[in-house]
Amino acid sequence: MRLNELSPGSEAIIDHIEDREADDVVAVRLRELGFVPGEPVRIIAFGPFGADPVAVKIGFTRFALRRVEASRVVLRDAA
Repeated sequence: MRLNELSPGSEAIIDHIEDREADDVVAVRLRELGFVPGEPVRIIAFGPFGADPVAVKIGFTRFALRRVEASRVVLRDAA
């Protein structure tokens, strides 16, 4: 499952960030912001038009990501 597919209020654990190309600057930036394997992430809300952006929470920090950016974050269940 990917972060953009998670429903609001749901929590999961980050498995990895998918690089879409060599030297993927978006994937690198996501890792720098704390989207790292093993970190719990929660969907707070989706934007009103086309569900973009996606509001997510990691730890005490909230981020707004475009759905295309959130689709790079591959998840595993929080179990």
